[in-house]
Amino acid sequence: MDRELLRKHIEHYKSHIATNPQQAKLDTEQRRERRDFYQGWSRERLLAMSEDEFHEYIAKLWAMLIWGNKHYVTDKMIEDNGLETLRQELAELVWGEAPVAKRWNRFRKSVKGMGPAMISEVLSHVHPDTCMLWNRRALIGLRYLGVKNLPRYDYQMTGERYVELSSVAEEVAKELRTAGFYNADLLTADYFVWQELQVEDNLALALRHPSEEQPTGDVTSVDQKTSEFIHNEVRDKLVDIGIFLGLAARPEVKVADGSKVDAVWEQTIGNMGRVIYVFEVQTKGSIDSLVINLLKSLNNPAVQGVVAVSDATQLEKIQKHAAGVQGLAGKLKCWDYEKVLEVHEALQQVNAEINSLGLVPSGF
Repeated sequence: MDRELLRKHIEHYKSHIATNPQQAKLDTEQRRERRDFYQGWSRERLLAMSEDEFHEYIAKLWAMLIWGNKHYVTDKMIEDNGLETLRQELAELVWGEAPVAKRWNRFRKSVKGMGPAMISEVLSHVHPDTCMLWNRRALIGLRYLGVKNLPRYDYQMTGERYVELSSVAEEVAKELRTAGFYNADLLTADYFVWQELQVEDNLALALRHPSEEQPTGDVTSVDQKTSEFIHNEVRDKLVDIGIFLGLAARPEVKVADGSKVDAVWEQTIGNMGRVIYVFEVQTKGSIDSLVINLLKSLNNPAVQGVVAVSDATQLEKIQKHAAGVQGLAGKLKCWDYEKVLEVHEALQQVNAEINSLGLVPSGF
């Protein structure tokens, strides 16, 4: 990490605060209020939370700014996981006795619909002395400071990596304390990163792929656990993209007898019926199974398009295989999973910016 660059920005941050004392006061109050809210949820309270309380708990997260309809997201979490599982896993994540890395990995494995941004935000507000808030802005800020091998995508953020990066954020907080921000913790460091390290040239780098941060590329080369994380992240982001586009999107849907696909986008056209687009994500496994599954899905007359999602190498094999399959040849579309992740990131930014305008009341 470039400490001289960090110290230069800390001095600029001090000047900014000196000339904007009211904003600095509001930021401090907001940190305290959010910290108090999340710390107020004891293990016992989390284990007894109602559906409405779960919605309030999740809806307050900054990571939820990308969603206009927050109830849709929290209702989906409850549907996919069950309220009891969410209660137990949140209680264990926040107040468990195991090391943070193990609690992180357990939660990521057990709960659908909550990625590193949400998880780290909860941890950061409850344990601001040891847990950082990780999101795209943190990625941009730490990259600007010269921190290497940063996880660009969700599947790359393991519990062990989160602990390592929290140590990096603690170094930022330590420099802030040395400069006179005597009570600075990792949440203070997050506010500093947002205010100071989102420079224009660095923001432009956000959609590029520095070599040390590129996705895995050949997903057949990774271990089984990583393969499952990649598959599930891409599947879930396909659903998010469909929702961002205003479509009814769902994961793991049966579209024909013997054919359950990873994701569908669906649109009802007046009283004429439905149009469905089907997506299958391939990491490890049989290409024959993928081809057969997509071919079966075309038996549903509402299915207007089928898309295979994988890395470039496997997509080439899939296309060659499908070319000789009657009924699928000419109908199959292919989408590189890296592009899926990039599109999701771009749409996420667009939605967060539009929703920040508050054009539609959250209770609408």
